Amino acid sequence: MAAHSSTLPALRTDGVRIELVDPRNAASYEAGLAELLIDCVDGGSSVGFLAGLTHHAAVDWWHKQLQNPNILTWVAVNSEGQILGTVGLALAPQANGRHRAEVCKLLVHRNGRGHGYASALMSALEEEARKRCRTVLVLDTVTGSTAEHIYLRWGWQRVGVIEDFAALPDGRLWATTVFTKKL
Repeated sequence: MAAHSSTLPALRTDGVRIELVDPRNAASYEAGLAELLIDCVDGGSSVGFLAGLTHHAAVDWWHKQLQNPNILTWVAVNSEGQILGTVGLALAPQANGRHRAEVCKLLVHRNGRGHGYASALMSALEEEARKRCRTVLVLDTVTGSTAEHIYLRWGWQRVGVIEDFAALPDGRLWATTVFTKKL
C-alpha cells in the first residue's frame, strides 16, 4: 500500500484518495507509478516513452522524477493501494519564472478513466500552485486527443500547435497542442 502523506488535505473521489507524494517516502510509490505509466503507454498515450517500456525503465524514471525538488507529484490511490492516476507540477526554478509552472504527466489508468480522478488531481495541483504563487501554468498534449478537449472544458487556453513534436508509442510523429491557464 502506498504511504499516505500530504501537505494538502487528502481529497476523496469515489473511495480514491488524492495525495501529494512526500519525497521522503517516494520509493513506496515507484512500483505503482511504473505500472500506471506502462498501462498508459501500452494504451497508446504519448507521454515520453515508446511501446515496450519495461518495468525497470519505468521505475528508474519515476525514481529520478520523485527525487527532483522542483517537481511535485500527486497520486490517486484506491483502498487497496493501487495508484489509478498521477499528475506532476514542475516549478520553474529561474528567478524570472517563479510565478509559473508546467503540468506534466497527467495519467489515469485505463481501468480508472471516467471517474473524475483526473479532475481531482488537477484540482489539487491548481490549489497547491496558487499557494506557491504560481499564477501561470502551461502544458502540452497530443493534438486531437480526448485530453485536448478536456483541458478546454477545464478552462485552459489553447496557445498553438507544434507539428511533429513527439513520437506516439508506435513511433509515428504527431503534433502537440500547447495550453496555458492563469490562476
